[in-house]
Amino acid sequence: MAAIKMQVNKRTDIGKNSIKKLRKDNEIPAVVYSKGAETVHIKVNSSEFSRVYRLAGGTALLELELEGEKIPAIVKDLQRHPVKNEILHIDFQKLNMDEKIKLTIPVVLVNRDSIRLQPSILMQLLDQVEVECLPAHIPNTADADVQEMDFNTPILVKDLDIAKDENITVLRDLDDVVCTLAQPSMAVEDEEEEETSISEDGEAAEEEVQSEE
Repeated sequence: MAAIKMQVNKRTDIGKNSIKKLRKDNEIPAVVYSKGAETVHIKVNSSEFSRVYRLAGGTALLELELEGEKIPAIVKDLQRHPVKNEILHIDFQKLNMDEKIKLTIPVVLVNRDSIRLQPSILMQLLDQVEVECLPAHIPNTADADVQEMDFNTPILVKDLDIAKDENITVLRDLDDVVCTLAQPSMAVEDEEEEETSISEDGEAAEEEVQSEE
């Protein structure tokens, strides 16, 4: 999978006032760290990062372009404002392209709005899954197509697309359930029928009283 490129710049002043100025200038303070190397303090254009993060999320491979150097990395952590939800700080992890990495990726149920069996209720039991692979093979998501699901056959981890990729090791029991499809509960229908019956009985009783009068 090709890395998503993003321009970043070094920052030398890491004081509190400098950080405030960065954010005022529509830039986000960030760091790039890796095992056995000194942490690099950088800054990222806020609009550019928002664009990239929409594409990459927290798992896709990035290529940070820093003063002529190309740094393979992933977003390891984001710090957000508790009220405004704006990004205050980013931690990037530099990767060794020849060394496998463990990470957690989101599970996506494809065609969940086009399920053939209707009416039905789709219940997702697994939202993410841990995998191990080389950086070049990091998947954005773990997908499963649910359009042709039936009520008797759940989708398991082994049915995810990544489970069939020889370059990716899924660090989860392959027989764990990802999602199930169920018919709407009959209890709701029974309750509605009971309410209708009570209503009809009440109306009948009222009519009988009025008749006696």
